[in-house]
Amino acid sequence: MKRLYLKVYESVENKRIDKFVSEYIQDLSRSGFGKLFESGNILVNGKKVQKSYKIKINDHIEVVIPEKVEYDVIPEDIPLDIVYEDDDILVVNKKKGMIVHPAGGNYRGTLVNALLYHCKGRLSGINGVERPGIVHRIDKDTSGLLVVAKTNTAHLSLAQQMKEHTIKRIYHAVVYGKLIGNGTINLPIGRSSLDRKKMCVRYNNSKEAITNYKLIEEQDKFSHIELVLETGRTHQIRVHMSYIGYPIAGDIVYGPKKVIKELNGQCLHAKMLGFIHPSKKSYINFNSELPEYFSKFLKMVHK
Repeated sequence: MKRLYLKVYESVENKRIDKFVSEYIQDLSRSGFGKLFESGNILVNGKKVQKSYKIKINDHIEVVIPEKVEYDVIPEDIPLDIVYEDDDILVVNKKKGMIVHPAGGNYRGTLVNALLYHCKGRLSGINGVERPGIVHRIDKDTSGLLVVAKTNTAHLSLAQQMKEHTIKRIYHAVVYGKLIGNGTINLPIGRSSLDRKKMCVRYNNSKEAITNYKLIEEQDKFSHIELVLETGRTHQIRVHMSYIGYPIAGDIVYGPKKVIKELNGQCLHAKMLGFIHPSKKSYINFNSELPEYFSKFLKMVHK
């Protein structure tokens, strides 16, 4: 159990308590954050308050963050598109709509459920029982390549490469608007204080985020682009492209209100993945074809 003790000073007086406290808690979902208030785990001067409470000078705020409850994840016989596999690692081409690991009440049908069945439980245990083997993730409605660690040694090697930004990741996307030329977006990303489920460009409580983009082909209202990540922040590509005025087609969170429903989520595909093999110590890379939903949409916007 983790406890935070916060004191209110003049510079933040009259701020809503939920917005104030959210700046100190970066790893909770919006629903998880709300439950702290509902369960009385956020107290002001020893008393339970509503999320809308306006904080006052010298208020003493206590935040209790309960220990995370881990659930048993059940192996499930779910088909996987496996690009490569050996005793150390597995590279899978994740389909659109599949959640990578159990979270937020989703404990069935995830990539982890499928991996536990396929690998007969032989996966790295570094990230706990809910994320075995998971070194990095992509969003539910993003398709494409992921590397999974079967051993702790492989996991540590890949995690270090992630930390050093030496794993090469190339994405393809279709964005709104006619994008001109190539460029780099170097803008920090943090969790939104207005909506805990969203990320945003912000300059406090944030992390460095760098995205390189290159135009492949432009149409009247859309552009097909390639993106190379130098960092791996949550929703990085989606946040960056939306911020500069070219949101990803189909993105229900960061795109326009009138979403392209036929895409069932953002038109974003993790197309290429390259890294140093944990035990062979040689560079390997993998490339995947654009999935059907992506190709169909490209053909449609060509008309």
